[in-house]
Amino acid sequence: MKKAALHNLGCKVNAYETEAMQEMLEKAGYEIVPFKEGADVYIINTCTVTNIADRKSRQMIHRARKMNPDAVVVAAGCYVQAQEGKEIDPCIDIVIGNNHKKDLIRILDEFEEKRGKCSGDHGAADAGETRGAEYAIEDIGKSKEYEALHVTKSGEHTRAYLKVQDGCNQFCSYCIIPYARGRVRSRGLEDVAAEVRTLAANGCREVVLTGIHLSSYGVDFDGERHLLELIRAVHDVDGIARIRLGSLEPGIVTEEFAEELSRLPKICPHFHLSLQSGCDATLKRMNRKYTSGEYYEKCEILRKYFDHPALTTDVIVGFPGETEEEFRQSLEFVSRVRFYETHIFKYSRREGTKAAAMDNQVDEQIKAERSAEMIRLGERRQREYEQSFIGKEVEVLVEEDAVIDGKTMQIGHTKEYMKIALERNENLRNCIVKVRIDNDSRIIH
Repeated sequence: MKKAALHNLGCKVNAYETEAMQEMLEKAGYEIVPFKEGADVYIINTCTVTNIADRKSRQMIHRARKMNPDAVVVAAGCYVQAQEGKEIDPCIDIVIGNNHKKDLIRILDEFEEKRGKCSGDHGAADAGETRGAEYAIEDIGKSKEYEALHVTKSGEHTRAYLKVQDGCNQFCSYCIIPYARGRVRSRGLEDVAAEVRTLAANGCREVVLTGIHLSSYGVDFDGERHLLELIRAVHDVDGIARIRLGSLEPGIVTEEFAEELSRLPKICPHFHLSLQSGCDATLKRMNRKYTSGEYYEKCEILRKYFDHPALTTDVIVGFPGETEEEFRQSLEFVSRVRFYETHIFKYSRREGTKAAAMDNQVDEQIKAERSAEMIRLGERRQREYEQSFIGKEVEVLVEEDAVIDGKTMQIGHTKEYMKIALERNENLRNCIVKVRIDNDSRIIH
C-alpha cells in the first residue's frame, strides 16, 4: 500500500478540495500519513493570495522533496495555476491546476506508469534524470465547468466545510484570485443537497457553505443570484442542525435576504461581511463595489432581523495611497460598526495586480503601526461582544476535548461562533447542549 501525505495552504475552499483529494486517495488504496518523512506521494494544495502565500507554497514543495527525494511531489491549486506559462520549480513532479484536482488518481497512475517505463529503459540510477514534470493545467479564465469534487465525511467530524462555488468576477485591484480561480462557476443545487445528506448520515451536525465568491452563487446559471434558494435546500436536509455561511459581499444583504434567513432556525447568526476599508476613497481605489455608508446599512439590516448577531470582517491597512486621514476614517468606521471579530491584514504587494503598480506605496513601518492600532481596537470590540453574553443561555455544539488550566474540558462553539469550554463528566461530543455563560461554561480563545 502506497503512502500519501497532504498539506493544505490557504482558504476553506482549498481545505475542502484537500479533503476531497484525500478521499480519492483512500478509495484508490493509498494509506494517508502525516506530512513528514516516509510518504511515497506528497500533495501540496497551494495558495497564491499574497507573496507570503507563494513563499509558503514553495517552502512546502521543497520540504516534501527533501523528506523523500524519490517521492512523487504534486503541486496543485492556485500558486501553480498563477504560474501557468512560467518555468516550474524542479522539485515538482506533477502540476495540477484548478479544475483538474478531480483527475488526481488518473494523473498519478499515468505518471507512475511513465516513470516505470523510464526506469526500465534507463535503470533506476538515472530515473530521476529522465523524469520531467507532468502538467494538468488549463487557461482557467476560459473555463465554464464547475469541478466535480465530493466529500462524504468531515475532518472536523461535527462541522463540514462545503464548497458550492468557484471563481470570482469582481477584480478587486489588490487581488490575484480571479486570475488563479477564473470566472464564477456554481455547483448544481441538487448535487450540493445530496452531499449534505451524505454528510448528515455520517454524523455531521453543521455545514459551512463556502466559495471563492459565495454571494455570486448561481449567477452563471441565468444571471441571477441563487444563494437563498441553495440555503433553503440545505435547510431541508434532516440531521443537519446548523448552517453557517462563508464570507459574503455586502451587496447580497437586502431586507428580503435577511428576513428570509431569520425564518430559518438552522441559520447561524454569524455573518462575515468583507469590508477591507472604512474609507470611501480607499474603497474606490480597491475597486470595491460599495461605500462605507452602504456597508453600514447592510450591518443594520442584519441586526434588525437577528438578535445580537456576530458580525465579522476583514480589513486591509496600508493600501497604496492610504493617508493618515484615510486610515483614521477606516479606524473610526470599524469602531462604529462594532464587529465581533476583525481580521487585520497589512497590504501585501501582489505581482500581477493593479494595486502593485499604484503610486504612493505605504512604508512597512507605517503599515505595522496601523495594523497594531486596528488590532487593539478589534480586541476591545471582541471582549465587549463576548461580555454581553455573560449570564445568558446559549447553545453549544460540542466538538472535542482539551486540557485548560490542568483540567480536561469539552470544547465547542455557539451559533455565533464563540468558543466555549464546558466542565462536564459525560461525553457530549457532537451534541448540542444549552449552557449559561460564566456559570457552567466560559468563553475561551
